[in-house]
Amino acid sequence: MNDKRARKTVSNFIWRFAERCGAQLVTFVVSIVLARILAPEDYGQIALITVFMTILQVFVDSGLGTALIQKKDADDLDFSSVFYFNFVVCLILYAVMFITAPLIAGFYNDDSLTPIIRVISLTIVISGVKGIQQSYVSKNMLFKRFFFATLGGTIFSAFLGVALAYAGFGLWAIVAQQLSNTTIDTLILWLTVKWRPKKVFSWERLKGLLSFGWKILASSLLDTVYNNIRSLIIGKFYSASDLAFYNKGKQFPNLIVININSSIDSVLLPSMSQEQDNRSRVKTMTRKAIRTSSYIMWPLMFGLAIVAEPLVSLILTDKWLPCVPYLRIFCFTYVLWPIHTANLNAIKAMGRSDMLLKLEIIKKIMGVISIVVALPFGVFAIAVGYMATGPLSAAVNAFPNKKLLNYSFKEQITDILPFFLMSSLMGAIIWPIQYLVLPKITIIALQVLCGGFIYIVESKVFRIDVFDECLVLIRKIVKK
Repeated sequence: MNDKRARKTVSNFIWRFAERCGAQLVTFVVSIVLARILAPEDYGQIALITVFMTILQVFVDSGLGTALIQKKDADDLDFSSVFYFNFVVCLILYAVMFITAPLIAGFYNDDSLTPIIRVISLTIVISGVKGIQQSYVSKNMLFKRFFFATLGGTIFSAFLGVALAYAGFGLWAIVAQQLSNTTIDTLILWLTVKWRPKKVFSWERLKGLLSFGWKILASSLLDTVYNNIRSLIIGKFYSASDLAFYNKGKQFPNLIVININSSIDSVLLPSMSQEQDNRSRVKTMTRKAIRTSSYIMWPLMFGLAIVAEPLVSLILTDKWLPCVPYLRIFCFTYVLWPIHTANLNAIKAMGRSDMLLKLEIIKKIMGVISIVVALPFGVFAIAVGYMATGPLSAAVNAFPNKKLLNYSFKEQITDILPFFLMSSLMGAIIWPIQYLVLPKITIIALQVLCGGFIYIVESKVFRIDVFDECLVLIRKIVKK
C-alpha cells in the first residue's frame, strides 16, 4: 500500500511539476515580449491593482479548499456546500471591487485605473467557479487535469496578450491576458473534471469546515496582506516605475520558487493529510520535501543572482536594468522558502490550523517593524528588510514541528547546510567569468554550464543522496 501511494505521489508530482514548468515557461516568455513592448509604467499600474486583487483572492477560497483537502471523509455534500458558499462570496467581492474602484484609483491619484479595476476584477467570480474543482483535483490527486487546464489557458492568453500589445492596447493587453487565462483555465478544468455541484447544501457541514477553514483564511489573509503591503506602500509613496522594477526583480526568483517548491507542496499536503495519524511518516515527508526543494533551489538562486545583470539586459533590454538589485535581493530571500512552506503544510496536515494564525501574527509583527524602519531609506531598503526577516520567519514556522514531529529548526538547517556550502563554492568559481570580454549570451552560457557541472561534481564527490533521488525522478519523467 505504501509503495502504491508513493508511486501515486511521484506520478502526481511529475504532472504538477510539468504543469508548473510549462505554464511558467509560457508566462515568462510572454512577460519578456510584453516587457520589451510596454513601458515599466504600464506594469506598475497593473501591479497597483494586483495588490488588491491578490488580497481579495484569499477570500475566494475562504480556507475551505484546504479544509476539504484536509478532511478525510469529505463527500459531495461537503463539496457542493462549499461551492455555493464560495460563489456567493465571490459575487459579493466583485460588487465591492466595482463600487470601490474609484476610491482605489483615487488612493493612487490615477482615475484611469477605475475601468481597469472593474474589468480585471471579473477574475474573482471566475475563480469562484474554479476553486472547488481545484480542491477536488488536489483531494483526489488528479494533477494531470491541472496540466491541460493551466497550459490551455496560459497558451491562449499568451497569444491574445501579445497580439493586443502589438496592436497598441497598452496595459489593456495585460488585463486581457490575465482575464482570458483564468477563463480558459476554468473552462477546461470544468470540462475535464467529472465532479459537478449537486443540488444539496448543508449549513452544518459548512460550519464544520469553517471551524477549520477560518483559521486558514485568517492566517492566509494576514500573510497575503503582509506580502503585498510593500507593493502598496511603494505604489503610494514612490512611482509606478519603482514598483514595476521591484516587482520585476521579484518575478525571476519567484519563477523558480513556484516551479519547484509549489509543485512539491501541492502534492505534499494531500499526501500528508492521508498520513496525519502517523507522525514519523509525516516527519519523513516534511524532511524529504525540504531537502529536495533546497537541493534544487540553492544553486539556481545563487546562479540567478550572479547572471542577473547580463540576463536582464539581454532579454528585457537595458530599460529594465534598475530591477537587477531587487532581483538579487529576492534570490536570497527565497532560498529558505522550502522550510517555510513544508513546515506550514505539516502543521495543516496534522489538523493544527489554530497554530497557523499565531505563527502569522508573530511573523507579521517582525515584518511590519522592518517596513517601518526601512521606509525612510527607499525601495531598496524595503527589499533588504524583507530579506532580513526571512531566517527569523523560517525559525518561527519550524518551531511547532519540534513538538509535533520531533523535527527542530536546527535539524532542518543541518539538513540544508551542505547545499548552501556547495552553492557558495559554485558561485565563487563562476563569478569571475562575467569579467571576460565576451558577448553577454556567451558569458551567461558559460556561467550556467560551468555552474551546473560544478554542482553535479560536488554532489557526486560528497555523495548527496538527494542527487540520486533526483536522477531516479528524471528517469521516471522521461519514461512517461
